[in-house]
This record gives sequence, C-alpha cells and structure tokens, in this order.
Amino acid sequence: MGFTIGGIRDLRSSSRRRGRASEYVTTVAEYTGLWGWDVVPGARASRGGGPACSCGAADCPSPGAHPLSFAPPVPAGATLDEAAAAWAEVPGAAVLLPVGRSFDVLEVSEAAGRHALARLERMGVPLGPVALTPHGRALFFVAPGAAAELPQLLYRMGWDDARLDLKGLGRGDHVTAPPSDFAGLGPMRWLLPPALDTAGRPPEARLLLGTLAYVCHRSGGAGS
Repeated sequence: MGFTIGGIRDLRSSSRRRGRASEYVTTVAEYTGLWGWDVVPGARASRGGGPACSCGAADCPSPGAHPLSFAPPVPAGATLDEAAAAWAEVPGAAVLLPVGRSFDVLEVSEAAGRHALARLERMGVPLGPVALTPHGRALFFVAPGAAAELPQLLYRMGWDDARLDLKGLGRGDHVTAPPSDFAGLGPMRWLLPPALDTAGRPPEARLLLGTLAYVCHRSGGAGS
C-alpha cells in the first residue's frame, strides 16, 4: 500500500510539529494506507452558541456522531496526499470508520471489555483492534457479518435467553475513530491498537463471543 511502520512514525512526528489538523490527515492516511480501512469525514459537536452539531441542523439526532452527508469517503489505499486533499475540504471533521466493510464491531461496557480482553489474551485467542469510547464502551473489531449473525451465534452458545449488555454494529453503522472527539464527550482511544496482522483480517466473532457474553453476564445483565 506504499506505507511502512517507520514511514508512519515519521509522519506522526512531523504532524505533531505542524499541529492538530496535520495530525488528523496523518491519521486518515494511516487508516486508509496502512490498515486498509475506508474513512468517512464526520460531524463534530459544537461548543458555545448555535446548533449542537457542526452539520448545522438544529434538530440533529446525534450531534457530533454521524457522517457529513456532503463529504465523500476517503477509500482504503488512499495516499497521504489524497487524504490531505480530502480533509482540506472538511477542516476539523471527525474521523469515522464505516462498519460492515472491513470489520463489524461487538460493543460491551468498558469494564467488561477490559476483563474480557485480559482473559482472551491469556487464552491466546486472536484479536483485532479494540477501541474505547469516552462514555465507557469497548468496541471489539471482528470479521464482517458478525452483527447479522449475532442472535444466531448467541443462540448456539446458549446465551440467547440472557440479558446481556452486548450488541453488534454492522453495515450502515459508523464508529468514531481515535483520536477524534465522540459527540463532545471526549476523545476516542485504543485499548488494543490496530496492527498489520489484525487490522485487515479481524477474528471471527465466534472466537470472542463466548468470553464476552460470559463476562457481560457476570458483570450484571443488560445496559445501553
């Protein structure tokens, strides 16, 4: 794809010297060029007077947490120059990742996610990236199709009758990517950052789901 780990480190170093706007361009280029993900420019929560969302809609149902309808996506494989050109059209936009293409997401509480991650690592289960939201949710990246298969997978594992704080995000959904701000609540973070051997080939949901369901059940039923 024309990117190397060393090259990304050099880009990060230079972007810190140039400021936050350049850091976002570098992040977009990393996601598209190194990890092979599509990126979508997203709205950001407004501070001060006026509409709560940068999209300008006074009745926006999800301020600072949705794609900008007028901004085209930056496709996987885009170069640094292409990322810079795209972000120059939407300065300050949040970095969003469309779900259902390269990955789906299993979402649990942060506490359950941290506990499950420790158990999965001890068990040697292959893992994809794991992101944390500023309002206490953990997002496990898994192979595409997981959201649609989730009810059947839970049924097969005997968890279909349990009230679990666990849900799947699939095609049509978006996740705000680190380091962007999520809905004005604070920045997204990586609990387990993407790597070359995991970003493009996240694990099948069934490999993680039993542990995630068990930890969610132990930690106390259903949630948001």
